[in-house]
Amino acid sequence: MKKKKRITQKTFVFTAVIGSVLIMAILVVSTLWSSKMTNSATNEAVSAVSEFYLEAMADRRAKTITNLINNNFDQMEKAMAFIADEDIRTQEDLRLSIGRIKSLLSLDRFAVVDSDNVVYTRYTTYTGGSRHSFLAEEKMDERDISTVLMYGSSKRLCLAAPAQGIKLMGKNIKACFVQIDIKEIVDLLAFDDQGRTHFALYSQNGENLSGTELGPYIAEKNLFEAVKGVIPDDEWNSNRDNFSKGIEGSITFTADGAEETLCYVPITGTDWKMAVLIRESVIHDTIRDISEKSMAASRNLIIAILVLVLLFAVILIVEFGVLSYNKLEDEKEKSKNLHTMANTDSMTGVRNKNAYSYIETDLNEKIKNKEIGNLAVIVCDVNGLKLINDTQGHAAGDKLIKDASKMICEYFPHGAVFRIGGDEFTVILKEKGFDTMNETIPEFNRKVEENIKTGDVVISIGYSALKQEDEQLHDVFERADHMMYKRKKELKEMGAPTRPE
Repeated sequence: MKKKKRITQKTFVFTAVIGSVLIMAILVVSTLWSSKMTNSATNEAVSAVSEFYLEAMADRRAKTITNLINNNFDQMEKAMAFIADEDIRTQEDLRLSIGRIKSLLSLDRFAVVDSDNVVYTRYTTYTGGSRHSFLAEEKMDERDISTVLMYGSSKRLCLAAPAQGIKLMGKNIKACFVQIDIKEIVDLLAFDDQGRTHFALYSQNGENLSGTELGPYIAEKNLFEAVKGVIPDDEWNSNRDNFSKGIEGSITFTADGAEETLCYVPITGTDWKMAVLIRESVIHDTIRDISEKSMAASRNLIIAILVLVLLFAVILIVEFGVLSYNKLEDEKEKSKNLHTMANTDSMTGVRNKNAYSYIETDLNEKIKNKEIGNLAVIVCDVNGLKLINDTQGHAAGDKLIKDASKMICEYFPHGAVFRIGGDEFTVILKEKGFDTMNETIPEFNRKVEENIKTGDVVISIGYSALKQEDEQLHDVFERADHMMYKRKKELKEMGAPTRPE
């Protein structure tokens, strides 16, 4: 009978040593292989994520400007309807009406032009044929969007719309227009990115319109003059063609040893381009930093005892997580405070027109993709604000607006309330707010009719729900706005306060 071999202490130690060496060798090889693969995957991911990130930022900002333009055209239509209803006989009457339009509709630098190309503003009258290119034609049939160079090299976006069938002081009104300072557009688009991301507005030939720096290399220079020589000629020509044809694209170049990527998209309705640049590839550095920490942890496993290294890694991960969480919470709180200030109406405390523009952009995307079902819009108009302002003063008018806001918020607690004009509010209803809408609106209207008798705040409202054929939120808003004007007429016949005829 064969004698069995015994496992001695020496054999056990030898096996443990050999096994440990093999484990360490496998760990070293796997670590090196993993490092190589991680580095390769990081570079591939950076390229895709960076471009996606920039395209999303550029597209969102371009849509914000498009919404700003559309909202101003809508307000201009209301302004001309307001002027048409006024008894205007002199230039002073017209200037007063323009002043009231500025207060009620928040239209700065609003002006009207008669058939002789005479421009009437809040404070001045001048001949505009040579100052405004859209007046070169004898008759204006469609909207015009142009860039105007003011004194001192200041640039403004000029939005002009034809005016038909309106006659003032014996003359036909040809058009109306507003001028928006590009610096105001820049302020609307600015956000706290800690200097890592840059944006600028450009004309078709690459001229910087916004005066903002697109990174340290391009700065405020002409885009194509700046990148001439740092990208291949065929790529340079291709991007220049994209600019002239209104096509979106991207440019990646290396300047002063740093790789930079910019994306640009056209702004609908204009010949402008929105360009966004990420300096020194912030996303690349962030992902690479995570990758290097992972590889460092793997290398430490080779040197230290496995259990201690794992324990150390756990401690580091926990501490890193706590620090990251605290930092993220601080940044979220700071961003939330800034966002709240920028999107809150200072008089009433509800959300303002800027907040409505952001939500409108988001909802338009969801409506386009059929991602939203139950949605309704309520348009509210405060009756008698002009009468109160004229007879009791603006302090009383401000109180009326606050009382109206309070009443709207009380009746629609589950809706998003916005003040989008002087005496105009909008409520967006979803989920519970939408489900209770049919019960709440009749109650609201009954309260309004009671208020006519008691002399309390009177509000005309119109509402509409999203339909299958609607393409954007504005379609729902238009129906609600139309109903609101009908309701306003009904309340007037019931004795609601209104301005003198």
